[in-house]
Parts: sequence; structure tokens; C-alpha cells
Amino acid sequence: MGAIVDRLIAAVGDDRRDAGIAFSGVYQPVGGQGGKIMPPTFPIPDHEVRAAHREGRLPRPYLFERRLVDGEQRDTVVVDQAPSQANRVEEALLTARDGGRVDLPLFELVMKEEGVRLTSLNFPHRYADAYLRDSEVGGVRFDHSETGKVLRSATAGDVRPLYQREPYSLLFGAWDSHRKGRWPKFARIYTSSMFGVEYVQGDRRAGRYDPTNLTGAIDDKGKAEGDWRFLPEGAKAKGGKLSEIGHGHITPNPAHGGVSVREIRRTGWVSLAGLERLRFGDASAEAATLARATLAALALVGDRLTFGRPSLWLRSGCDLTRMGETVFFERDGGEREPVEVSAAEAIAAFVTLRDRAAAAGVVMEGDVVPITPTRQLAAAIRFAITSSVGDGE
Repeated sequence: MGAIVDRLIAAVGDDRRDAGIAFSGVYQPVGGQGGKIMPPTFPIPDHEVRAAHREGRLPRPYLFERRLVDGEQRDTVVVDQAPSQANRVEEALLTARDGGRVDLPLFELVMKEEGVRLTSLNFPHRYADAYLRDSEVGGVRFDHSETGKVLRSATAGDVRPLYQREPYSLLFGAWDSHRKGRWPKFARIYTSSMFGVEYVQGDRRAGRYDPTNLTGAIDDKGKAEGDWRFLPEGAKAKGGKLSEIGHGHITPNPAHGGVSVREIRRTGWVSLAGLERLRFGDASAEAATLARATLAALALVGDRLTFGRPSLWLRSGCDLTRMGETVFFERDGGEREPVEVSAAEAIAAFVTLRDRAAAAGVVMEGDVVPITPTRQLAAAIRFAITSSVGDGE
């Protein structure tokens, strides 16, 4: 553990020879190469829909692109983008904190009756999120509370308020686009993404089988959970299809069918140049170096908790087996220095560096600050939870 601590300090020091910490992994679908995976779907532009219909094919909602892979142009398909991977790392950090593996600072919004819990590691815009803005600390609106004032005093020249209570904004990026005025933008220091190489598009037919082959109709789909009235076939009455409340067959229809790929690649990066740009006000040079090393260690913790495992579940139909992985310091000139570090070792290094940074004057907290949603936000949350499923579901 001492070796990785010293290595991280050297990596962020004034005389650093490293460009960053890199992650390179190869995956395949669980069960073996050639198995189908489901990439994320994206809205399809109208012109692509029209072109697909003209050609008699189903529009594909996946993101395809040509990129250089091992020095050659290859056809690839996006499997997981950087924002999604960051959310997975945040989820892993929250699970580790909840499990007592590591102390991390959190803002926490809880509505027990509604079963809602949101934290710093869930808020979409991190320190700048509207959930924070529209909450209270001790009965005071967040932005006007002492905690909120300190957090929002962070500047490009002094990120200590974020380091103290919201370091995730520094690692994964944040920008306040909801409040008036000009606010600093914090670019990602940690990034990761996954793509499939040399894809073959799949096909499928999506339908539903009803074991009793119900036919007919209903008087009102709005009564699905109440006393709806059955209308036999041929009945002279207006109504809706049984399928609208979950009964009856649905004839298989064309649907996007995933892809098979030669392999899936993951590339990740902790930018030491990005860490170097962070300023810590009037803190000493030693304290700033230790704080940067602490952030690098936290990024390493999140990555190892998320990806340092034999398999990875991304979404339904996308369960992956890790075939190989390398973690390395990329040095000046592109030289690679492999390093083996487990999640436990990364956590131990993070704790050591955080404590040394605190002793030098730059503190990262490890406690929870409870926040309460304003009346308006609480009402919106309750409505979202209790409202009926919309017609588009």
C-alpha cells in the first residue's frame, strides 16, 4: 500500500513524468464470443427513419462509428459512454460507503414514507444540482445555509470547498447551468467508456403470449386496476384493446435486436494534467500535492470497485465477462508502467493520502449532511412516485 501512495504522490508532483493513469480492458458477452449484447439506444433522427423505411429495414437506435483500433480503422458500436460509466463508478462508491468500506462526504435527501433516498452520488449535476438548490439544511434553503454558502464559494482558483464536501464534482465534472451568473466549469478528471469492435447487427421479433388466448376488448383502459368491463368480440360498444391492460396476445413485431461483436474494449483515464489544473487557494504546495494525490486515489478506488471484477452487468441483455485488463501509468513518451492494485489496496491508499492532506491543511470530510426537500420539491417527488403510468409506457 505504501508503494502506491508514494507512486501517486510522485505522479501528481511538480516534477511528474506521468501523463495519467490508464485502464485498458477486453470483455466478451457472458457465455462466449458471438453472443448478442444490447447496446444503449438513442433517439433516431427523422431522416434516418425515412431512409430505413425506403430501404425496407428497421431503423437501428444504436450509435455506430468508425475509429482507430490497434492502428487500423474498424467499425465499432458504442456499448457505454463516459457519463454512464461515471454513474456506475458513483454507484459503486455509494455501495462501498454504505457497506462501511470507506468514509466519504455525502449530502443525503431522504423521504422515508415514499422510499426515496438521493445522495451526492446520485445527483445528476453533482454540487450544482437542482435537488440541492431546492432543499433545506436545518430549515434554511441550501444556497443560503452555511454549508451551501461554503460549497458554492468554490472557484477555479480554490476548489477546497468541493474537495471538502463534494469531491465527485472534481472527478466526474460539474457545471452550474441552472443558477444565474457565471460559474466555474469543472471538466472530468476521470473518464471511461466501452465499445464493441466489428459488430454484426441482430434482429428479433417482440411479442407476448397469453396462456388462455384472451380476445375481445375493455370499456376503459383507465380502469385497469379497478372494475373494467369486458367487451366480447363483435360487441357494439366503444372500448380499448385487452393488450392495453396486459391481457391477450401481441403479435411479434420487428424490434431492435442487439449486436454481436468480435470483442468489447474498455478504455479509462485519470488525467494528471487535469489534476494539475486544480488550485487549492492559499494551501501549501505540499498540501495541494497531497490533495491531488487523494483525488487520484479516489478515482482509482471507484474504478477498481466498478471494473476490477470478473464480470460486469451494464443493462438487460448486456452481461459481460472480463477477458483481460491492464492498469498502468502512462509516462512521458507513451511508455507504460503496469501496476496491480485491488479495490482494498486503493481504499487503503486513499485513506492514507486523505489523512495526510488533512494534516497538511486540506480537509475532506467523511460525514453525512442531511438535507430536506422544499415543500414544492417534495410535492413533485410524491407526484412522480404515485402518479399513474402514462400512455406511452
